[in-house]
Amino acid sequence: MSDLYLSRIRNWFLSSPPAEWAIRGLRETLIGALKQGPVPRHVAFVMDGNRRYARSHKIETIEGHHLGFEALARVLEICYKCGVEVVTVYAFSIENFNRPKYEVDGLMQLAKVKLEQLIQHGELLERYGASVRVLGERDLLSDDVLEVIDRAVSTTKNNKKCILNICFPYTSREEMTTAIRSTVEEYSKSSAPKRTPFSQTRITQKIMSKQGDRSGKMESDNTSLGQEQSHTPPGSDDNEDSMSSTTTLYPDSPGRTSKDGSNHVTIYPNVENITTETIDKHMYTADCPPLDIFVRTSGVERLSDFMLWQCHQDTQMFFLKCFWPEFDLRHFLPVLLEWQWRQKKKAMEEGPRQRVKAA
Repeated sequence: MSDLYLSRIRNWFLSSPPAEWAIRGLRETLIGALKQGPVPRHVAFVMDGNRRYARSHKIETIEGHHLGFEALARVLEICYKCGVEVVTVYAFSIENFNRPKYEVDGLMQLAKVKLEQLIQHGELLERYGASVRVLGERDLLSDDVLEVIDRAVSTTKNNKKCILNICFPYTSREEMTTAIRSTVEEYSKSSAPKRTPFSQTRITQKIMSKQGDRSGKMESDNTSLGQEQSHTPPGSDDNEDSMSSTTTLYPDSPGRTSKDGSNHVTIYPNVENITTETIDKHMYTADCPPLDIFVRTSGVERLSDFMLWQCHQDTQMFFLKCFWPEFDLRHFLPVLLEWQWRQKKKAMEEGPRQRVKAA
């Protein structure tokens, strides 16, 4: 008996009214239990395995992607019912444009269909107040796809409780490049009062270096301090040892020019003001909470250029062996339970440390 035949029998049984009622009740009970513990605010999914699922079940590749979108709807409902604020999914990588043209065209058409369904039958998003955001390189998409994307985003923009980030088409390196480019553009347009020729640290190092040079010279010189002062023209020490006009400009000075108009000094922004927070404000997920859980299906254990910036020291990663079209509560439940257990363990470990510090 083939796997496809067994799968059809299982689906028929699960779709019967008694089975649906029992499964629905069990799901609600499990989700209610999960809500009693800590709930992740931001979860990301790499929806991997659609093509391999299609091959293993002897169906068309595009049908595998279609079932993958159905799995996304199930996962979104689980997340939003549990109280997750942001769900980010990797729908299409920029690298996927290297796939066969018929598959790329099919994916684009499928994306249009599913986004249009969200617009026309958006009960799930409306029920949980979720807004749709499409993150990626818009320039790589055709006008007809962009038109549907813009309508989906506009239709759900007033939903404020939850967020669905669809990365399409996307790579994390491109996101970081865009964020750095935006930071540089914003920084170069900053007003003059916020600019300094060098950072305070650089100026301090320059002064200390000058003082060290003078101390060494004074220790090696056989001439007494009084004799040196008597032979030193007034003000010459200041002229020789003071920093150049480049490093002594006031922060709000527009620059200095010599009398003949040469040696113009260009004032640059203080680069030390650029921090990780500065870059983070220019990322696609700037207003989203930190990433708590990263899930990838299909058994592949790599990030595939997804959420590289957002993954931090507290992000917990889970690589599951099931294909994405199969993904459901039975796969997600162990992930959430393990995350909750780790959060409780972390809180127990940090409690004594905080008490010690307070004492």
